[in-house]
Amino acid sequence: MQRLPAGTWPSPITAASLVGGADEVGEVVVDGPRVWWAESRPDEGGRTAVLCWADGSVAEVTSPEANVRTRVHEYGGGAWWAADGVLYYVDDADQRLRRQRVGEPPVLLTPEPLQPKSLRYADGRVTPDGNWYVCVRERFIDHVVLNELVAIATDGSMNVHRIAGGADFYASPRVSPDGSQLVWVQWMHPSMPWDSTELWIADLFDGTTSNPRLLVGNGDEALQQPEWGDDGELYVVSDRSNWWNIYRVGSDVGIEVLEHHAGGDYEVVEPMWNFGGSGYAFGASGSEVHVVREPAADRLSIGAALPYTAISSLRMQGDDVVFLGASFQREGEVVRLSADASGAPSPEVLRSARTLPFATDFLPDPEFITFPTGIGAVAHALYYAPAHPSVALPDDELPPVLVFIHGGPTAAAGRAFAARRSHRFWTSRGIAVVDVDYRGSTRYGRAYRNLLREQWCVVDVEDAAAAVDFLVARGDVDGSRALIRGGSAGGTTTLLALSHTNRFAAGANYFGVTDLAALLSDEHKFESRYTVQLIGDWPEQADRYAERSPINHVDRLTTPLIVLQGLDDTVVPPAHSDRIVDAVRARGLPVAYLRFEGEGHGFRRAENMIRAMEAELWFYGQVLGFEPADDIEPVPLAGD
Repeated sequence: MQRLPAGTWPSPITAASLVGGADEVGEVVVDGPRVWWAESRPDEGGRTAVLCWADGSVAEVTSPEANVRTRVHEYGGGAWWAADGVLYYVDDADQRLRRQRVGEPPVLLTPEPLQPKSLRYADGRVTPDGNWYVCVRERFIDHVVLNELVAIATDGSMNVHRIAGGADFYASPRVSPDGSQLVWVQWMHPSMPWDSTELWIADLFDGTTSNPRLLVGNGDEALQQPEWGDDGELYVVSDRSNWWNIYRVGSDVGIEVLEHHAGGDYEVVEPMWNFGGSGYAFGASGSEVHVVREPAADRLSIGAALPYTAISSLRMQGDDVVFLGASFQREGEVVRLSADASGAPSPEVLRSARTLPFATDFLPDPEFITFPTGIGAVAHALYYAPAHPSVALPDDELPPVLVFIHGGPTAAAGRAFAARRSHRFWTSRGIAVVDVDYRGSTRYGRAYRNLLREQWCVVDVEDAAAAVDFLVARGDVDGSRALIRGGSAGGTTTLLALSHTNRFAAGANYFGVTDLAALLSDEHKFESRYTVQLIGDWPEQADRYAERSPINHVDRLTTPLIVLQGLDDTVVPPAHSDRIVDAVRARGLPVAYLRFEGEGHGFRRAENMIRAMEAELWFYGQVLGFEPADDIEPVPLAGD
């Protein structure tokens, strides 16, 4: 075993090996005997293609020029659906909806808007007669954004009916099996879809609705993923019990949820940042299967022993279960679970994950930890110790630790291997990683999620430092060499952790919010009132906004900083990063700034993902005094 200082370990887990060929499988859709899925491809400029499996063979249905992506809510999801062998999808180039059969050219279904991309579509379903595609539409008129439900004729006539409007947001329009009813979820500012939503129903006939009425929604529950059973029964996920579980719903006006159907002290779904998620489904015989999202990992409710710790996009094909499965050693793959001759579940991989170009010795499972924080509180995290089959640290050296702060902030650390998160990039070089589920994260119930209400930029900062304190106390890491990184809301936490604690030696801010008041005026409707829940009313709590804005605490920064920003970001515009970099430079602190053309809120292109990862490693080497074994182009530093 070779002994080398942290950061200098030679590793086969390079940025290029992580990103190259890492076609990330997204949503999965079952359509009769066919199984469809989407693939995001960094090597092809980050575009998304849709493929179809049928009779053991796979065909890429969309053309090489297509990029299947919707910009509704800016985060998208639900950009496509398939029914009766027909694909319906939104192309990122113009945000218009198309219909396409395998081997045929696409047919446009929606008219060209007056302004480019000012009409956007998402989260659609086809009516049983095949005549209408019912979906969410986001409409931009000058500086006003309207969200509504529409029915789009599938015959190419450009006939579009507005069938619901007036609420601030809509999601999950789902047509009953007989085509006579439509249900959907809606909500109003300042709530987010994990705060308070309502379930509505209306009669549906020939692309029009009538008699809309509220079914469920008490103002203190978040409803998600309504689904119809084949028998016409209606189901929905609610967190009224603290946990997102499945309930059966009555169909009369104003009736409450009738019967708890499935679940327990765990979550079935995730926060609805994106459209198109599915945490449960019903089989042809009426059987029900759902995801059990426990703190450490996911599993299926049917008790099958499967090698997956992250399960999503769950569908049923007859009584077979189809889902996207991944683990801490494997990227996502499309799996179909059938019963063998003995009745035991038998998995079949329809689209396998790529074979990683390095040994599994580099990929041990992380440790799930719970640690004390704040005043009598606890938080959670995944701890990844350094791992290399032939290199170890000198006996007298503890590893540095890199704290990962997820975005959202109402999200969670990933429970699987992913090139974009790149934990193993660091651990294979002798740097420990702790991925923190700070108070407010999902997966732990509504009460834990609500601990972030009016406490964002306070408890998350406390928890980031407390995670390091816990690992230092156990003797796992060198607390004098603690680093922190985060993107979006995680970038905000990163900046405040650097300025408000003495715990970190340096940090990386990926497109973080630096001025919370400015965020209120940015043209991003979905999150434009999110800070009311996270911080407080505006302008009544203006002082609180100012106190928690990183831009107002640059005078307290004493550590180097690297900032990475997409120039096309409409969620957190580049001005946020520009201002913090200018302020840090004025302080004379070492700061690196990388700006990426053509990238939005999260990087999609292989060359930019590679550059960002390598630049961050090089930067930490400069701060902690190690020379990476990798050949990395230096990053310009100002203020040093």
